[in-house]
Amino acid sequence: MRAFLIRRILQSLLTLWVIMSIGFVMFRMLPGDPSSVIADPYLGPEEVAHIKQRYGLDRSVPAQYLIYLQSLARLDLGNSFFYVRPVTRVMADAVPNTLVLVFASFLFAYGGAIPAGVLLSWKRGTKLELAGTFFSLVFRSAPRFWTGLMAVMIFSYFLDWLPHSGMRTPGYEADNLFEKYVSLDFLQHLILPTVVSGLYFLALPLFLIRNTMLEIMGEDYIEMARAKGLKEWVVMYRHTLRNALLPVVSAASVFIGVALGGQVLIEYIFSWPGLGRELVDSINRHDYPVAQGAFLLISTTVVAMNFLADLLYGWLDPRITYR
Repeated sequence: MRAFLIRRILQSLLTLWVIMSIGFVMFRMLPGDPSSVIADPYLGPEEVAHIKQRYGLDRSVPAQYLIYLQSLARLDLGNSFFYVRPVTRVMADAVPNTLVLVFASFLFAYGGAIPAGVLLSWKRGTKLELAGTFFSLVFRSAPRFWTGLMAVMIFSYFLDWLPHSGMRTPGYEADNLFEKYVSLDFLQHLILPTVVSGLYFLALPLFLIRNTMLEIMGEDYIEMARAKGLKEWVVMYRHTLRNALLPVVSAASVFIGVALGGQVLIEYIFSWPGLGRELVDSINRHDYPVAQGAFLLISTTVVAMNFLADLLYGWLDPRITYR
C-alpha cells in the first residue's frame, strides 16, 4: 500500500509538472502582446520597455519559466496584469462560484442517474429502456455549446422563463453569503447551466449503474433472495443497488474533476463568473498569471480526483489489492 501511494503521488506530481509546463508554453505562443494590457496605449516606447522589464516580459521564455517555478515553490502565483492584484485573490473570488455550479451539476446528474439506471435495468428490453438509452446518448453526444444555446433560446428568449446569463440580475446586491448563493434570483440563474451541464454528465453514472445492476441481477444470491419470496423492489434496492453503487461512488470523484474542467465551456456560454470564465477571459486579455493560475488549479483538481478515485475503489472493495 505504501509503495502504491508513493508511486501514485510521484506520477501525479509528474503529470502536473508536464501539464503546467505545456500550459506555460502554450499561453506564450498565443498571438498578441501582454504589455498592451498593462501599459497605457499612449505611453512611449521607453515606458513600455520599462513595464516589460518590471514584469519580466522582456526575458526569454526559459528565463520566465524558471522565475515561474521559483514563484510556485513559494506558493506565489504572481499578480494579474489586468486586475493589478494577486492571482490568489482573483481565484478566491471565482472558485466558490464554480464549486457551486459543479456541486449543483453533480446533484442533478447523480440524482437523476441512479433512479434512472435502476429503472432501465428493471425494464430491460422494453421501449422505456430504448428511449432512456437514446436520450442519454443524445445529450452526451451533443456539443455542450449547442445544447446551451438551444436552452437559452427556448427557455430565455422564446418562453422567457429563466435568465440567460450571469449569476444574478444586474443591480441586485447580496448583503450576505446566504443571499449570494441561496436567494431566489441566484437559483433562477443557476437552473440553466446546471441542467445543461448535468444532462451531459448524466449518461456516465446512468449506464454505469444500469450495467452493474444487470451483472449483479444474475448472481446466485439475488436468485436466492427472490426464492425467499422477497418483493422485486426489495431485491432491486436492498440487494442489487447496494452492491451496484460501488463503482458509481468511485466514479463520483472522477466526475468532480472532469466536471470542473468541463465547466469552462458552460461558464463561458452562460457568462457565469467562475474559474472557467476567468480562464477564457484571461487568455483573451493575455493575462498570463491568471491564465496559468486557473489552468494549474483545474489541472490539480482533475489529477487529485483521479488519485482519490483509485483510493476509494480499493477502500470500498476489499478484493482490490495495491501493488
